[in-house]
Amino acid sequence: MSKKKEQKRKGTKKKSKHIVLKVLLVLLIIIIASIGYIVYKTHKNGGGMSGLLTTVLGQENVPIEEVDPINILVLGTSQNMSDTIMVCSYNPRTQQASMLSIPRDTYTGKNKNNAQAYEKINSRYIAQGVNGVKKHLKEILGIDLDYYVVVDTEALIKLVDEIGGVYFDVPMDMDYDDETQNLAIHLKAGYQLIDGKKAEQLLRFRHNNDGTSYPIEYGDNDYGRTRTQREFISETLKQTLKASNILKLGKILDIANKYVETNIDIDLAKKYIPHIVDFNTENIKSGLLPGKSELCNGVWIFLHDKKETKTMVEEYFLNQDEENTNIEQSKNIKVELLNGSGNEKILNEVAEKLKKAGYTVSKTGTTTVTSKTTIINKTNKSSEISNDIKTILGTGIISTSSSGNSETDYKIIIGKDYK
Repeated sequence: MSKKKEQKRKGTKKKSKHIVLKVLLVLLIIIIASIGYIVYKTHKNGGGMSGLLTTVLGQENVPIEEVDPINILVLGTSQNMSDTIMVCSYNPRTQQASMLSIPRDTYTGKNKNNAQAYEKINSRYIAQGVNGVKKHLKEILGIDLDYYVVVDTEALIKLVDEIGGVYFDVPMDMDYDDETQNLAIHLKAGYQLIDGKKAEQLLRFRHNNDGTSYPIEYGDNDYGRTRTQREFISETLKQTLKASNILKLGKILDIANKYVETNIDIDLAKKYIPHIVDFNTENIKSGLLPGKSELCNGVWIFLHDKKETKTMVEEYFLNQDEENTNIEQSKNIKVELLNGSGNEKILNEVAEKLKKAGYTVSKTGTTTVTSKTTIINKTNKSSEISNDIKTILGTGIISTSSSGNSETDYKIIIGKDYK
């Protein structure tokens, strides 16, 4: 190779290196500028995870006082049937949320003596769709449900798997098979990692092959089923809202787009998402529509209690900006205390704590060992009372159930988590 050609080759190579360095330098400047812009916008949008989400979503932060509380009808479906019906609310101003389970057999007709199976709320979904369910729930609850979310079972399976499973305390052994629904439920009781398939089994379980269902102290039959649904959804929310899952937001949204039907548009959702990351799932109030099951005209139906329903709706959905000051009522509160901790000494210890706080412990006993302490509000007392009891115990899952008698206001089941 001639000297001239060699110099030309070296010059070309040197020029190429300069071009590559320039390109890398430009890319580095763009990356730094982009990061700087995101940091600036994040700070402008309030900082923290909330500000970052607002920035990523491409929206200026909406002041929290301008974001109204929202009520949503949530339907969980499988094979075009509604297995789960809930009315949920979220108030970003107070960072409070409520979940009210609606039994599938809730009666929507006018005369129970002429009750027909198609007048159950889940049958209304099959015949009348979402609007039919909204219409009948407005008559029962007295509130507007402008927004709805219909979630296919497959969405839950995908979501739970996407976030790496959900740790949950399965309340009992579950053993049920139904070939007509291609459903096989085989779960052991205890705290464990639930994947998507197990989540479907957990939420669809009603009773075992031998006819046995949830224990009475947990909430038998549909009461236990709806309680399990609420508590599992709460645990799923806790894990989904972890910072580590923010990077999976795209995949989670893909799942929602494919398996979720809703009339909540993206512009509305963007107002709430940045505030939801600050939400503490311990602030969820959950309960069951008050009432009782009856056999009417040869059909089992659930009849809601109008007076108790009105009280619950006011607490869960209408008085979200008001603070209750009912702790002094504790002197009139009767408590049934069951020891499920496995430690005999704990029963007297907890009873004394409650008595010192002004509560009346009218019944005590033991029950099967359970890992989680549960505080069951049986007569729809104020959430302030429930939270006060939880503070005294230092732990506890709060739920509402009007399925039993009203001799006591609360049933407390002490779990192994009590220290």
